[in-house]
Amino acid sequence: MLQPDCYPCAEESRFDTLPPRERIAADAHWRVAHAIDTALPGWLVLVPRRHVTTVHDLTDAEAAALGTWQVGLSRALHRVTGCVKTYVVQFAEAEGFSHVHFHIVPRMAELPRELRGPRVFGLLQRPDGERVPAERADDIARSLRRALAPGA
Repeated sequence: MLQPDCYPCAEESRFDTLPPRERIAADAHWRVAHAIDTALPGWLVLVPRRHVTTVHDLTDAEAAALGTWQVGLSRALHRVTGCVKTYVVQFAEAEGFSHVHFHIVPRMAELPRELRGPRVFGLLQRPDGERVPAERADDIARSLRRALAPGA
């Protein structure tokens, strides 16, 4: 059941009207979105389509699909952004974001050492002028959608 005071649930409730960056891909269990406040193009968020706050509460079907999504998104990010690896992270602790979600973060070769590993979170919650513009996130979303298509 979706929760009205939960940001991912609120977005899910309007799924059909979301811009490309908020619905890069989806199945019955998961939705992929571009992070909203990042300075890093291609920072993705993998979100369950129902409200769940702990990984141990995922259904067997959600859990079975999780690994496939994480690997598929990592491969698509490599093809689209040229990243040398991806970070996969899950905390779900921020205010309004206790809904389980996985960050799939492209680690570019040129990423400064001081922003590698968990310090990459320094690229979130950036001021408006530093954030990936909505149009760029939509372009990345469309490229990722093509890269995720069967046979791509």
